[in-house]
Amino acid sequence: MITGEKKQQVDNIWQTFWNNGFTQPSAIFEQITYLLFMKMLDEKQLEKEAIANLTGDKLLNPTFPEGMWHNPNTDQEVPYSEMRWHNFKDMESAKMLNRVRNDAFIFLRHIGGEGSAYSQAMEDTVFQITNARLLSRVVEGIEELASDGADMMGDIYEYMLGKMAASGTNGQFRTPRHIIRMMVELMRPTLDDIICDPAMGSAGFIMEAAKYIAEHQGDELLNIDNRNRYRNEIFHGSDSDASMMRIGCMNMMLHDVDEPQLHYRNSLSNENNDTNKYTLCLANPPFAGSLDADDIAHTLKAAVKTKKTELLFLALMMRMLQTGGRCASVVPDTVLTGDAQAYKTIRSALVDNHCLQAVITMPSGVFQPYSGVSTAIIIFTKTGTGGTNRVWFYDMRADGYSLTTQRTPTPEQNDVPDIVSRFHNLEAEADRSRREQSFFVTADEIRENGYDLSYKRYHEVEREAVVYDAPEVIMARMEERQKTIDAAFAEFKKLLNS
Repeated sequence: MITGEKKQQVDNIWQTFWNNGFTQPSAIFEQITYLLFMKMLDEKQLEKEAIANLTGDKLLNPTFPEGMWHNPNTDQEVPYSEMRWHNFKDMESAKMLNRVRNDAFIFLRHIGGEGSAYSQAMEDTVFQITNARLLSRVVEGIEELASDGADMMGDIYEYMLGKMAASGTNGQFRTPRHIIRMMVELMRPTLDDIICDPAMGSAGFIMEAAKYIAEHQGDELLNIDNRNRYRNEIFHGSDSDASMMRIGCMNMMLHDVDEPQLHYRNSLSNENNDTNKYTLCLANPPFAGSLDADDIAHTLKAAVKTKKTELLFLALMMRMLQTGGRCASVVPDTVLTGDAQAYKTIRSALVDNHCLQAVITMPSGVFQPYSGVSTAIIIFTKTGTGGTNRVWFYDMRADGYSLTTQRTPTPEQNDVPDIVSRFHNLEAEADRSRREQSFFVTADEIRENGYDLSYKRYHEVEREAVVYDAPEVIMARMEERQKTIDAAFAEFKKLLNS
């Protein structure tokens, strides 16, 4: 999350666009995105160049090689160096506009390679800044943003998405990075996985999975086959928002996943026929609406009779996973407790047809400032033959931030490390009391309770018996106090009359 000074810097850039006639928040968002990506690409290569200079190694596959680039739009040769942020940011404003608008942006659209998810996502993009002074001021503003690497880009996206939501122009919101990281740490992805987020947004889940693998299997990534697999086979995602697709592609490229398998499509429709394909699904699907029946894939209609997106995405992930594949997904509380038949159908499928492992409830402020809805994380393994013996429940009460719209850090109140630790040592949870923050519930008991998956259904509240005095004792005590009051009042009257 970004706070304080950095928020003000983003606000100033946003206001600069607004003052120059950009009144569509989505247009401002996209133009900042393109320029920020240019800056991140250059900074990433500068870091690699610095390491290469220290080690004496040759820089492999640089984004900006030495020499000239042929611009297919103008049929002109342009120095790669002049399309790098640290060079063009210091150009005179008119020259900068020409270089950025007519060359660097065109180059940006082509770096993914023909036919890649990135090039397809960037195909219809337009650089809308035509005023040299505006570009110069925006570049100055972005330059002032202290860079914390590619993760900063995600934080700025999150903040800008919040501004768009406040404008009522976009229903998208980004899952907080620490919640994404927690879910990734719960699932522990590896190079052997095929990972998918069918509602990827800005690709936060698959990006964090890529980071986790790079951190934990760095030595294995030195192998060329593993490296190629990492770059173009492991990570998959879909989204029906073209702007989010572009951001997702950029995010993955900044994390060295050059050719992720990302698709611009409605995952719930018939255009998505992925079945028994993935070993891990990580997602926070949209759950604020419903679809027209004609837009829903036939296989999903057969699995659950509903138009609710939160249920359809769960059915989709059950279909998309291979046998033995795992899933961690955010769901609204209604999925855990809904009385309608569709909700019970999904819950019974999780318990009876697959192996439901955990339900982690989260406090309602986790997704502030976008939404105050109560949510949970469900974790299951696809088996197709059942296997749920008992389900682990955990009640997250704090996530390290205040649960207000400000979401200020509260590191002393954070259940996230405890959740990860306990999930990876479930044997130690077997004897925990139902009065504690986490405990097991058997599948049979869940069935007896109509497949209710809410923590509160099974949590036992410890109540102490309160013993009250008999009425006559209370009356005697009241009479004694009244006598004391009467005596004091009589003494006061004597003092007044004396």
